[in-house]
Amino acid sequence: MSDELYDRIAALRAAGRPFCVATVVRTENATSAKAGAKAIVDTEGAIHGHVGGGCVQGALRRGAAAVLQSGTARLIRVRPREDVDGPVDSDGTELHGSACPSGGTVDLFLEPMGTAPRLVLCGASPIALALADLAPRLGYRLAVAAAEEDLAAFDRAERRQAGYDLGPLEIAAGDFLVVATQGRRDLEALAAALNSPAGHVAFVGSRRKTAALAARLRAQGVAEARIAGLRAPAGLDLQAIEPAEIALSILAEIVQLRRAGQRDRDRMARTA
Repeated sequence: MSDELYDRIAALRAAGRPFCVATVVRTENATSAKAGAKAIVDTEGAIHGHVGGGCVQGALRRGAAAVLQSGTARLIRVRPREDVDGPVDSDGTELHGSACPSGGTVDLFLEPMGTAPRLVLCGASPIALALADLAPRLGYRLAVAAAEEDLAAFDRAERRQAGYDLGPLEIAAGDFLVVATQGRRDLEALAAALNSPAGHVAFVGSRRKTAALAARLRAQGVAEARIAGLRAPAGLDLQAIEPAEIALSILAEIVQLRRAGQRDRDRMARTA
């Protein structure tokens, strides 16, 4: 892979943008790219690198869009249109036709490269600090909102926000948000979390405390559906006691939910 492609990958990762890596694994007859050639396709369909001429690019864009949507790698074969008599070749490889006059055939392996999931923490409690230590080891990006004097403790976070105005953190539906304030501005942080787009919001607190806060959140106008979807107490019931153990239970719940969703997407992709 050329330095230009490595630089492109680094830029896409830094921007939090998913992309697809295409690798030529086999060719037949005359083709402009040979086995081992690589290219990158971004979500806009822009191709960086060379795995074949214009005859391959249409199939590459279609295949890349499909793997980015499903999150599952696949092998595709591009051959002259007159030699394509169905969607799948005799060996089970997905077929795409081309109008290329050279008559060449190219097998491309397409790998989706999504961005790492992000954990957003509210608070600087011992449990929040334990989560900030453990989450990056499991491949999660980290963002933190806490009192300004506490932010220095989160040196591994890619984004840090003083206070609980979560707008600058650009929270997305795919983010996992955990409120671990533990008595320090709980209501403020929880309201901000539930009013954010985060698909998963968990609260480190007892059921009794959560019920009391929920009544105050309703009075503030927080949507009932968001309150009902709040996971509290946060984490799986591992009989955890120490902050690190509680952090483990919270991340275990997040991994369970994330992987269950991924299996559902893979199942849908296979039956589509």
